[in-house]
Amino acid sequence: MKLKNKTALITGGNSGIGLATAHLFVAEGAQVAITGRDQTRLDAAAQELGPEVVAIKADTTDVEALEAAVATVVKKFGNLDIVFANAGIGGFTPVGKTTLTAFEEILKINLTGVFFTVQATVPYLNNGASVVLNSSVHSVLGVPGYSAYAASKAGVRAMSRVLASELSPRGIRVNVVTPGGLYADLVRRGS
Repeated sequence: MKLKNKTALITGGNSGIGLATAHLFVAEGAQVAITGRDQTRLDAAAQELGPEVVAIKADTTDVEALEAAVATVVKKFGNLDIVFANAGIGGFTPVGKTTLTAFEEILKINLTGVFFTVQATVPYLNNGASVVLNSSVHSVLGVPGYSAYAASKAGVRAMSRVLASELSPRGIRVNVVTPGGLYADLVRRGS
């Protein structure tokens, strides 16, 4: 029970890496809250994780909804010990065939959403808390057709260093996980 008496918030916790992380955190004794955009999938994840998990519909690109979700978690569990800014999307954005809207949507969710997740939680992070940001091997590989995704994930890596320097006076760690390919919903959907 490595996480006994710890509270964790996981964005995008209703599928893939976020859901797997929620399972692990629950098994290790943490109080866990997850967010997601799809109520049906969020409800299914909550049922799978158990009655003590709080599941809140919130899109990380909607700052007010994100802040309300954080407030709900804090009211239920108290301040946060772990934040996993995991929510993200993929997307094929080849040169010459990509719209501005498609490119910006990936950046908005994968990079801007991560920043505002951290910003919404900072007032409620315990000293010594841990912030984990989800990046990707695409941030260092040159995979054709994935410019927006790679840029967003490289931005997360760069931003983590700045956030770490800002939060270090409170003993808050900021780390990045950089997963490789996996067979998760994001891959199965082909996004």
